[in-house]
Amino acid sequence: MSGNVLIIEDDSRIADWVRLYFERAGYTAEVAQDGQTGLNLARRLAPDLIILDLTLPRLDGIELCNILRRESDVPIIMLTAREAPAQRIIGLESGADDYIVKPFDPREVIARSEAVLRRVQGKVQLVLTCGDISLNETSGTVTVGGEPVDLSQAQIALLATFMRHPNQVLTRDQLISLTWQHDFDGYDRAIDSQVARLRKRIGRGGKQPIQTVYGAGYRFVPEDA
Repeated sequence: MSGNVLIIEDDSRIADWVRLYFERAGYTAEVAQDGQTGLNLARRLAPDLIILDLTLPRLDGIELCNILRRESDVPIIMLTAREAPAQRIIGLESGADDYIVKPFDPREVIARSEAVLRRVQGKVQLVLTCGDISLNETSGTVTVGGEPVDLSQAQIALLATFMRHPNQVLTRDQLISLTWQHDFDGYDRAIDSQVARLRKRIGRGGKQPIQTVYGAGYRFVPEDA
């Protein structure tokens, strides 16, 4: 694969290291070492992919990700510290497509990046419908009873998992695996709060399609079931 990658990382050693691997893999790569410069370059270059560190001077990674997501659908992979699982959750909720934990092998960055780019380039219009809930995975739009509902990227991914497995009891580990396809340190401790937030957004008129199955996990029961 090929394309233009923007690496926003304040550690010059890591940034140069990742840039070199991307260039060896056939990409062109630009580096920004603070959030504001990264934002300016993203707007000017319209890159195919952004590698974004969470902790940046001038404009932090979470805020930058929120701005970028409002302006474009560019794929974003976040670089996070191993000891900061909460930041990873916030990163996905702010619109990141994937995350990589430091320290990392640059070859993993390339592999993850190509997987994200394949998903983006291979997107077709895909709409899931269960009961009165509709989710357009291409546009990321959700309606409940015909009314639009604003969900984070993580909530959309979680809802899609539920909608693909109606009336099935899913454990917390299954929800994580089916939604994100790889281990997410600490995320099993946060899945309950993620489900609670999603419930608040999609519940209507006292009806709640996401049921708790005590001692087992959760079950999505659409209204027409």
